[in-house]
Amino acid sequence: MDVTQFKQLFLPCSNQLYNIAFRLTHDVQRAEDLVQETYLRLWTKRNSLDKVEYVLTYSVGVLRHIFMDQLRSNKKAMSQKPVEDYPLSTETDLPRTIDASDQYKRLLQLISNLPDPQGKVMIMRDIEDRSYAEISDEMELSEVNIRSILSRARKRVRQLLIEN
Repeated sequence: MDVTQFKQLFLPCSNQLYNIAFRLTHDVQRAEDLVQETYLRLWTKRNSLDKVEYVLTYSVGVLRHIFMDQLRSNKKAMSQKPVEDYPLSTETDLPRTIDASDQYKRLLQLISNLPDPQGKVMIMRDIEDRSYAEISDEMELSEVNIRSILSRARKRVRQLLIEN
């Protein structure tokens, strides 16, 4: 596919792609970047696009795949942060806030001392509030296994809280 064919087929889709990207991102700049990335990916695959019947549908599919890839990579980056970097919700009562902060730090310390899969799964589920399916995909374990690991991690943290 040459430049002229590519422009004739794919450029008319740009407004619709932008609208979809904006609905996904709720941000003008990110939507524009997503459309740009979509066109870049389409351009690199231009030699295999001759057989595409529904250009808009195909383009939207590419856009959504790019969006989901970006979303996954952002979540992976979040799970790589040290436990101490997660924010503590603020309260107006200073003594209560200090006490909550101390308890929160203690809890984070206990979680960070858990064996690798337990601590990571507990952070992803209880702090990042991710679904079992997302955790399962990232950790490459079954959801049943994730639930079991999480149960053991919570039990261990409870036990450590009682002991200390």
